[in-house]
Amino acid sequence: CVTFFHSLSRAIGIESLQQKLRTIQLKDVSGTEKLAIGKVEYSITGMQIVNLGLPKSALRLVAGTGVMLSVGDAYISLRGNWRVKYSWIIKASGSFELAVSELAISTTIAVKSDVTGRPTVSVTKCEATVGSVKVRFSGGASWLYNLFDSFINKALRNALQKQICPLVTASIAEMNKNLKTLNVLAKVDQYAELEYSMVESPVISNAMIDLGLKGEFYNIGQHKEPPFSPRPFLLPSQDTNMLYIGVSAFSINSAGFVYHRAGALCLYITNDMPCSVIQFKTQKTSQLDHIFQIGNMSPGLMMKLLVETVKEPIVTLEPNNMTVQASSKVTAYAIQPNSILSPLFVLKLEASVSAHIYVTGLKLAGHVTLNKIDMSLAESYVGPFQVTSLEDILTTVVKDVIIPKVNAGVKEGYPLPAIGKMQLVKSQLQVLKDYLLIGTDVTLTG
Repeated sequence: CVTFFHSLSRAIGIESLQQKLRTIQLKDVSGTEKLAIGKVEYSITGMQIVNLGLPKSALRLVAGTGVMLSVGDAYISLRGNWRVKYSWIIKASGSFELAVSELAISTTIAVKSDVTGRPTVSVTKCEATVGSVKVRFSGGASWLYNLFDSFINKALRNALQKQICPLVTASIAEMNKNLKTLNVLAKVDQYAELEYSMVESPVISNAMIDLGLKGEFYNIGQHKEPPFSPRPFLLPSQDTNMLYIGVSAFSINSAGFVYHRAGALCLYITNDMPCSVIQFKTQKTSQLDHIFQIGNMSPGLMMKLLVETVKEPIVTLEPNNMTVQASSKVTAYAIQPNSILSPLFVLKLEASVSAHIYVTGLKLAGHVTLNKIDMSLAESYVGPFQVTSLEDILTTVVKDVIIPKVNAGVKEGYPLPAIGKMQLVKSQLQVLKDYLLIGTDVTLTG
């Protein structure tokens, strides 16, 4: 119900990999080599990385497999100490600088779903090759250590190659800490929560990774399915943004089901409400009095209206147009001196509103405007009357009381799927057939 596209070529941080490779620690190397002059003992100690660069790196998607990470022309500079001993005749020591160039790394990364419904990544294949290693010695007898230069070169090359892939694997695995922050169950308010767990394994093409997230509203602690089913939809092929989120009409309609089921879509309206511009009194001079002639029955009594949905509102998404159809009923009561409510009449209300939706921060928010209202008399306790006589006053109630109340709620917004300290940048939203399309860039902090 929510399709989540992410261009991983901009998401997997080369910087984090570079930082991980900087932690390479080469163990001290020592040994004995048989040279033309005899056996020479040597040791290489205290090696530290002083510079590391990954000037050429690329990430590409491999359909059905995952992500291919390639690093080329990488370089590492190290510094350390050396010591040699030849019999009892020669003992020498000094420092050295090691320059590794043409370092290449090729890694395949699988993207799957874990048991919590969150994405997870792991390395399935890694190869590392060291192209060139040059050692420059300082101090001591240069003629001697140059004799075993090739042995030192080989030993350090092998030590480096053995460490690179484990560090790459560890760097990729650390991404799961951020991926585990995906809000698979996001609380919306006192009535609802949103589930964003993955409903299937990621679908990987050569251009995108598709994470099918559930995107369904539920009553808090009560995951009851609505009486309608989601329709599959496909996002258009686009690559100008890092992230694309498709929100289906089912996702939005599940919210209506949840709030209706929770009894949250009802409102009592009385004349003492600060937001009400209507004074409800059953006096002979009032508009209501001459309609149902209740002045003699209950003169001067205050009135109360109960507006409530009779079923969940239905959202329809068409290109550049989002409408909501709400079926409600209005029950009018006279408030007796002992606070007992005496029913006067019940009206059926069919309201159509237009919605404007936008992205704010990591939320989807909006506001609605009234298109039209159709009303009919469902039941009368004060005799027959013309419903048309109430159209003006009830339209005012909807426009001045109910719509502002709805807008106050949807302005608060509903959380979008998010990972870690993710921020959406330059977000754009389109209303398309049966779904909303959000295209955005992403920044990750922390």
